[in-house]
Amino acid sequence: MTAPERRTPHSTYRLQVSADFTLHDAAAVLPYLHDLGVDWVYLSPLLASEPGSTHGYDVVAFDHLDEARGGEAGLAAVSAEAKRLGMGVLVDIVPNHVGVATPEEDPWWWDVLKHGRASEHANAFDVDWAAGDGRIVIPVIGDDDEGAIRVTRTEVRYHDQRFPLAPGTSTLEEQHYELVNWRAADDDLNYRRFFAVNTLAAVRVEDPEVFAQTHVEVKRWFDEGLVDGLRVDHPDGLRDPKRYLDDLAALTGGAYVLVEKILEPGESLPTDWATDGTTGYDALALIDRVLTDPAGEAPLTALEDRLRGTSVDWEQMVHDNKRAVADGILHSEVLRITREVARVVDDADEDSVADAIAELLACFPVYRSYLPEGREHLEQAFARARDERPDLAATYDVLEPVLHDEWSQPARRFQQTSGMVMAKGVEDCSFYRWSRLTSLNEVGADPSVFAVSVDDFHDAMAARQRDWPNAMVTLSTHDTKRGEDVRARITVLAEEPGHWERSLDELLRLAPVPDPGFGSLLWQAVLGAWTPDHLPDLPERLHGYAEKAMREAGDRTTWTEPDEDYEAAVHAAVDAVFSSDEVRAVLVDLASRTDAAAQANSLAAKILAITMPGVPDVYQGSELWETSLVDPDNRRPVDFEHRAAVLAGTSEDDAASKLHVTCTALTVRRDRPELFTTYAPVGATGERADHVVAFDRGGAVTVATRLPVGLAAAGGWADTTLDLPEGRWHDVLTGLDTDGRLADLLAVHPVALLVRKD
Repeated sequence: MTAPERRTPHSTYRLQVSADFTLHDAAAVLPYLHDLGVDWVYLSPLLASEPGSTHGYDVVAFDHLDEARGGEAGLAAVSAEAKRLGMGVLVDIVPNHVGVATPEEDPWWWDVLKHGRASEHANAFDVDWAAGDGRIVIPVIGDDDEGAIRVTRTEVRYHDQRFPLAPGTSTLEEQHYELVNWRAADDDLNYRRFFAVNTLAAVRVEDPEVFAQTHVEVKRWFDEGLVDGLRVDHPDGLRDPKRYLDDLAALTGGAYVLVEKILEPGESLPTDWATDGTTGYDALALIDRVLTDPAGEAPLTALEDRLRGTSVDWEQMVHDNKRAVADGILHSEVLRITREVARVVDDADEDSVADAIAELLACFPVYRSYLPEGREHLEQAFARARDERPDLAATYDVLEPVLHDEWSQPARRFQQTSGMVMAKGVEDCSFYRWSRLTSLNEVGADPSVFAVSVDDFHDAMAARQRDWPNAMVTLSTHDTKRGEDVRARITVLAEEPGHWERSLDELLRLAPVPDPGFGSLLWQAVLGAWTPDHLPDLPERLHGYAEKAMREAGDRTTWTEPDEDYEAAVHAAVDAVFSSDEVRAVLVDLASRTDAAAQANSLAAKILAITMPGVPDVYQGSELWETSLVDPDNRRPVDFEHRAAVLAGTSEDDAASKLHVTCTALTVRRDRPELFTTYAPVGATGERADHVVAFDRGGAVTVATRLPVGLAAAGGWADTTLDLPEGRWHDVLTGLDTDGRLADLLAVHPVALLVRKD
């Protein structure tokens, strides 16, 4: 029997599968996606998950699909319809952890709680049994609520939570777990989690038997030809990502695989991984920055400093927030590494070791290393840690050889932990404490990098075409902090810093908040999500965003200890958006001043994403305006009937131009793949040449407007002309021929996609 031919997508379309939008619903929208020009459908996690889960990342069983999401029959329906349409299927998988919020739903976790280390599944979980005196520490008890624990003849109950009794016991003290106060998770937890989520327990897929057991259903998908590729969630949490990907390649027959790996500026994906590349946050960062006006950096930095009352040092802020995470919600992970060190280093001073490890985690410049690869990052961390805390020099001397030894247990544990600290300290904290230009505060990006030049963009694209031509390109995901069109409007502020500062000052006067710096972040979000017709759910969405943003920032209020007065002031500002004519007048003025440029930015970003090197992904619904904010806002239901009607020309929408650009570019990308095999910059001649970014993919030439406010202020394109390759060219968006003169070529749309007439 010959192996099936390896397939690689020309594009993907991400669908969030849930009980409200099942696999059967997904199968029903595939004809629309095909008409849109999509090549593969890209599905969120499908395995059985926690009851009521809206996202599927809290898997509770690896041997069957979630029935509420459509089950086996649903995946079969998607696969069959995809095959009929000539499409492929990409599925998101979660190898790092399982959901344990409802123990009885996860048979492995229940068995481990019941039988302890004697359980046949004990090896599946990453538990330090010695640290809990042979018991798993479960932090679920509320403050002064121990009295709510009840022991019945068959199980332990805490309110509506159930836990098993070990055979032959009845008292709490005899169990293989200990129910403790929720605050104990910071220091006393002895099982590895997903980041700081106590209800997501890590699994040890580095064990061959565990790998086989956790991938039994995934294997069936490929054995039966139901699925063509995979997206691997959070590989940095794994003990050995390279080995995992090798194992996965063996299981899938070398199928198309992407990794959700976040790369810091200048960092590269290991070239020996069995993957086609990342899920595209690196590409997103470049697209946003080539469309950002570098001239806005100085005035917006000055505004941020004025609002904060001090000059913001981004690098130091990140260090300090990461250190707070290492000393706080992830301190139990630091202590576990410390215990690992104590097992290999005689007479180690555990307090000093813990202090030094926390400092090294705070100083680590990227998410993690993969020793021996990335050794330079570890050396950078040691160098900075010695500068930050010279009093720990002797402890660093002890730790340096241990953490550089790729086979040592402390080194492996440290590598699994550094990414957790980075994510919690940067994405989930620092991103909410710096509001200079929040379109740059995005997953996988460094907000201190304000813009990139067109030349630097071209260099990055040439490298991408050479090294990772099949990596994903994305603009919006289920994890982005702001949808692509929210960012597109905020990006305009870099061209309008003076008007933004005056408008912001007026908004803060009309609706004051205790922290003007946070107020800037809030009002940028309001502007980005603003719609003139006041969607019915917009107030609820903005209040939800405000609550999450200020609690994630964590400097004035937190999830665990909310400051009611501070939060009330922030929510009052959100209310003013809808109750104050004066506030609304400022917003309407801002929106009207930025709207045309924002739409130009949106279309530019979309055509760049679809046609640049890589596999473009369209996040569900983003073929029209995507004005979502952070999750769960970006996981709202999508009206596919409306989109299909707009595509068919039987319904109207003010984002029809974006749908047209998306459909046309996707269709050319799918139907004419031979036009997208190389990469070469296309320059321009004329006084407005810096307002265009263009490139030739091997027969298809992409043209996009950048910095549209400045272009309009200068009077338009004048005589600026593209330096097109030889041939007769026409724009597939308009059907018009072109000689490269931009005033004519971009008279209808701010973007173009050219192919030769012959």
